[in-house]
Amino acid sequence: MNYSSHPTAIIDNGVQIGQETHIWHWIHVCSGAEVGNACYLGQNVFIGNKVKIQNNVYDNVSLDDGVFCGPSMVFTNIYNPRASIERKSEYRNTLVKKGVTLGANCTIVCGITIGKFAFIEAGVVVNKGVLNYALMVGGS
Repeated sequence: MNYSSHPTAIIDNGVQIGQETHIWHWIHVCSGAEVGNACYLGQNVFIGNKVKIQNNVYDNVSLDDGVFCGPSMVFTNIYNPRASIERKSEYRNTLVKKGVTLGANCTIVCGITIGKFAFIEAGVVVNKGVLNYALMVGGS
């Protein structure tokens, strides 16, 4: 084992975890997840190398190498969720490309691509695709 995990972490069978990855407390890595090298991760993630995640990442979210997910940022997985309607068949894919920074408390609405090295400011809601190297900021 070339990665570290907290004793409270749950790592299902069939998970691939890269070298120098750290899996923190109360984290569940789901069966079939592929975790790259030198990652720091939270719940239910499918990610590349040198990624840092400080929150949940849902199914159908893919993170390329070098992505930073700030504290309390959110990915959605259903575009128009309802409490009493089962919609797992409607998950939309979200791709976050290499080197992106997602600021604290930003929200990424499902079904979009965020281009390479884009920077999403804290608190911003992103509901459309983002170009490579773009800076997304909100009002003050």
